Amino acid sequence: MKYRPDYPKKAFANLAEARQWVQRFVQWYNNDHQHSAIGFVTPSQRHAGQDSAVLKQREEVYARAKTANPRRWSGDTRNWERVAIVQLNPDKNEEIGHVKVAKEEQLKAA
Repeated sequence: MKYRPDYPKKAFANLAEARQWVQRFVQWYNNDHQHSAIGFVTPSQRHAGQDSAVLKQREEVYARAKTANPRRWSGDTRNWERVAIVQLNPDKNEEIGHVKVAKEEQLKAA
C-alpha cells in the first residue's frame, strides 16, 4: 500500500483522513486493480465467480487477434486459464506450482 504513487508523503492529519484514504484504496484494489496472480482480473471479479467468464472472453479476443494478424505474434498468447488455488502469503520455501497441483488434486478427490 505504501508503495502506491498516491500514498501520502506526509502523515495523515487525523484518523478520519486515514480512513478515507484507505477506503479509496480498498475500493480501487478490489474493483479496479487487475491482479497478476489471479489472471489479471479484479479481486471482486474473482470473489463473485466472474473470473472464469472474463478469462474465457480474453482468451477468445486474443485468439481472434492472433488469427487476424499472426505476424504480430512471435509465440503463443498469454495463458488465460483460471488459477485454481490462490495463496495470500505462500511459504517462500514451497514450490508453489507443485503445491497448486497437489491441492487441486486433493480438492478433486474430496
